[in-house]
Amino acid sequence: MSVATAIETRSQADDQQWLTYWVLYSLITLFELTFSKLLEWFPIWPYAKLFATCWLVLPYFNGAAYVYKHFIRPFYRNPQVNIWYFPRKKSIFKKPDDVLTAAEKYIAENGPEEFERLISRADREARSRRGGYTIFDDNYGY
Repeated sequence: MSVATAIETRSQADDQQWLTYWVLYSLITLFELTFSKLLEWFPIWPYAKLFATCWLVLPYFNGAAYVYKHFIRPFYRNPQVNIWYFPRKKSIFKKPDDVLTAAEKYIAENGPEEFERLISRADREARSRRGGYTIFDDNYGY
């Protein structure tokens, strides 16, 4: 019922509180569903989840707003902050759009008709390597 009240008011603070709460609660639920077999071994988990949920939802604690203000907002306000570091794999291309850049350059130098001929020639060669038919080929006899 509080969610409906928050939606009807013009205050952004309660909207932010409830939206943040539901996002965090869904993350807790996703965590719980993902690690359910592991969490079965911790008999305190339901109590910890109850405590976390109460802390997030009760206006006295204002936990959802705290999490938003101290963790979520700085992450989105300053995108240079990298919480998750994954080393990049070495790519055969220098930039992610090298294929598109090369295609655009080829079209600019040779024209769109030549690009279409190149694509159809590559398609014919690929079909000949596959035996002349594809899964979706209507002319193939069963």
